[in-house]
Amino acid sequence: MIVAEAKSFAEVAEMVSSFPRLLVAACAGCTAICGVGGVRQAEELAAALRIHFRIRGVALETEVAGVTRQCEPEFIEELAAAVGRTGAVLSLGCGVGVQFLADRFPQVPVFPALNTRFVGGLAAPGTWEERCRLCGDCILHLTGGICIRARCAKGILNGPCGGSQDSRCEVGDDVPCAWSLVWERLSALGRFELLAQIRRPRNWANGNGGPRSSGGASG
Repeated sequence: MIVAEAKSFAEVAEMVSSFPRLLVAACAGCTAICGVGGVRQAEELAAALRIHFRIRGVALETEVAGVTRQCEPEFIEELAAAVGRTGAVLSLGCGVGVQFLADRFPQVPVFPALNTRFVGGLAAPGTWEERCRLCGDCILHLTGGICIRARCAKGILNGPCGGSQDSRCEVGDDVPCAWSLVWERLSALGRFELLAQIRRPRNWANGNGGPRSSGGASG
């Protein structure tokens, strides 16, 4: 799941300060699950912005609309009428959603209300952990299902390093050593021999260096 967090209110207010009419667009996808991008958050942000500008003697008209996912054209098409009534769009979607909105509605500026952080999973209520770097060169089958690129603080492909002590990383006592986790997982699976394999440098052709896309039908 894509994990995002709210930008500071001051930053958002500054971004939209030149526009008297504003559409606050919610997304019911990942950012809503994070508790920052749903309709309720959009309504709260819209109300806070109106109050903020009213105190400063500036009238701001807001409209709130939500879609299932801002990263899919068929859903953002539902915003067309609302966009036609506004001067700018404030998106509570991830960075992909912001770009899709900007592509579809080039006649109005689209602003991000959130900072997109990483792809992660729910580790505890309200806490998400990064578990994938989207590198395009997956080696989870060699590491017991633990992504060392995302979870090793140093990104070491062949570990552990000399800074690992008592299953903790030297960068901080609260940071588990990813390679210790790999060792424990592979030992439990009876596949300890995988640790003896030398992992080659990442195949950079599978990621970075420009936009990536994937064809084929989705499940």
